[in-house]
Parts: sequence; C-alpha cells; structure tokens
Amino acid sequence: MTTHTLPDATVRSPLRALPFWSSLTMIPVIWLSAVLGGWWVLLVPLYAWGTYSLLDALAGLEEGNADPLMERSGLGWYRAITLIWAPVQGATLFGLIFYVTRADHLGPWEALGLFFGMGVVSGTIGINYAHELMHQKPRLDRWLADLLLAMVLYSHFRSEHLLVHHRYVATPRDPVTARYNEGFHRFYPRVLRECWHSAWNAEAAMLARKGLTLWHRSNPFWRYWALQAGFAALALMLGGWGGLALFAVQAGVAVWQLELVNYVEHYGLTRRHLGDGKYEPVRPHHSWNSAQKASNWLLINLQRHSDHHYKPDRPFPLLQTYEADEAPQLPAGYPVMTAAAMVPPIWRRMMNPRVREWRRTWYPDITDWSAYKAASNPLPR
Repeated sequence: MTTHTLPDATVRSPLRALPFWSSLTMIPVIWLSAVLGGWWVLLVPLYAWGTYSLLDALAGLEEGNADPLMERSGLGWYRAITLIWAPVQGATLFGLIFYVTRADHLGPWEALGLFFGMGVVSGTIGINYAHELMHQKPRLDRWLADLLLAMVLYSHFRSEHLLVHHRYVATPRDPVTARYNEGFHRFYPRVLRECWHSAWNAEAAMLARKGLTLWHRSNPFWRYWALQAGFAALALMLGGWGGLALFAVQAGVAVWQLELVNYVEHYGLTRRHLGDGKYEPVRPHHSWNSAQKASNWLLINLQRHSDHHYKPDRPFPLLQTYEADEAPQLPAGYPVMTAAAMVPPIWRRMMNPRVREWRRTWYPDITDWSAYKAASNPLPR
C-alpha cells in the first residue's frame, strides 16, 4: 500500500462523502426483514457482515488521505450523517418495537432474530457514530452521542472511552486493550466488569479534583441513568414487557458488537514501560490499521484506528491511513476480523504471528515480554 494526499476540493465534494451515508441502507433492510418474517429476519447480519466483506474484497484499499490541516468547515456532508443518525435509529428501534409486538406473522424466535439484527444496526452504526460524536466539541454532538449510547444501555462508554481508554491505551490500566493470547470469550466478561468501574472511578476522580461529591448534579452518570430509564420506559409503553425484552436484546447485541471491535483494535499491542510507572506516548503503531475501503465507508473510517488514537480530535474524514512501516496492518476489515475473533484458534493463527512481528519491528531490544503479556507492568501514573 502506498498512501497519497487528496486535493482539498476532492475531499469537500458531496460525491466523496456519499459512500459514508451507506449506513442508511440498513434501515430498509431491517424493515423488509420485519415485514417478510421467517428466515428473512437474518437479513441484517448477513447484509452487514457478508455484503461488506465481499465489497471489501472487490473494492480493495483506500490509500488516499485528506490533508489533516484542511479547513474543517468544508466537511459538512460528512458530519451530517452522524447528526441525523440518532433520530433515524430511534424511530427505527421504537417503531420496530411497536410493530413487532403487534405483528401476528412474527413468532417469538423471529422477533428475537429481528432484534438481533437491530442490535447489529445500533452497535455497528449507532455506537460507532456515538464514538465519533463524543470526540467533537459542539454540545449537540455530545448530546446525540449520549442518546445513542442510552439506546443500548451503555452510556458509561463515553466516560470510559474519553477518560480511561485514550489516556491509558496499551497499558495495564486500560481494560479495553486485549492482551496477547487472551481470547474474546475471556476478554468480554472482563471488559464488561472493569469498564463500568473504571468509568465510575474516573468521573469520581474528576469531581473530587473540583471539590465535589459523586452526588453532585454535574456527575454525568445521572444523565446516563435518566436517559437509559427513559428509553426503557418508552419500550415498555410501546410494546409492554415483550417490547422491553426486545429492547434489552438489541442492547446486548450492540454491546457485544462494540466490544468485539474493541478487542480487534488493540489486540496484543503495548506501549513501552519506561520505568517508575511511566509509559511512552501513544503513537500510530499502538493500534491496528485497516485500509479496506467498503467497511471504512460503513464504519466512517473507524478502521483508521492508528490515527484516531494518535490524534483523537480529528473528525473521521481527516483520519489518515498508514503504510505498513508506520502502523501494523490487519489482514482484513472489521467484518472479517470480528468473525475470526469469535473462534479463538482461527484468531490466534491469524494474529499472533503479526503481534510477534510487530514486537520485532518496533521493540527489537525487548527480549522478555512476560510482564507485557500478563499486563503486570506497573500501572501508569
């Protein structure tokens, strides 16, 4: 792969932004599934995972980079899709709850299958867009992020991601950095347990520095709980207990999708411990990069994760892709890699040799990796 810089006029073009609106195609697909029923309820995961894996193979790699210093006012067509997604997802989710709980042609297993697909939508697209929005400065963006996360009952992700993950990535203090040889089935329960506590502790520490208690109204967990309770109550009102159960199903699937992606993004990568609880700064080689074109359209360049951690404030159209001598490369896009992560022997066969090569490339002087693999180095200060 050889990267190159795109002209600003090309980046600003609505046609250049248009492929990033492909997430909207998920909406008619899931409604078609609901109307047809039967095996059609599996259409959404097949479309999201299968179609985009195939498109990645056909479309190849995106090697063009926008100038990261270009004027951001010209990125309106990119930002717009992230701004409209919360109302689109909300209308779809709660419209489906109302429809499915009254649809005679859908049995219990079909309803579960359909809301598995809804969870794929709210996880693959919704949480991903919330991730983009929470990194932006406008209050509107951050509120939309909170709404999207509340729809999947995972509001604390904002606190954990901004206050813990970005600060401590690739160190023992970051729960989300998957350790070498740690299978997803061990990673997942650990992350569910540790991330909530790390988010709570991070917010408590911020309040304490201001001389405030956890019960102060500025604690964002009050907002998180209120929004989650509000959406759960809406599901109950529209669909009864069945509607609430379906709401919980899609939330669980969405969180699983998020943590699968988190597992892939940093698997086995660590920052050098400099001694006395100090670690080297975050660099592009501390995250896996993936330049697959089609899945980056669907995921609004999330797979350019090496640059996202290097420069977290960059909006997604300006994120850079890197060549192999600058950042480690995944062998495929996230649709393929997350499927592989569900089968640990396949995952280890694909990724462990790449991690070992990464170590030889970036840290040839480190001969004992045992503390890094076990996450037993001193916690960062």
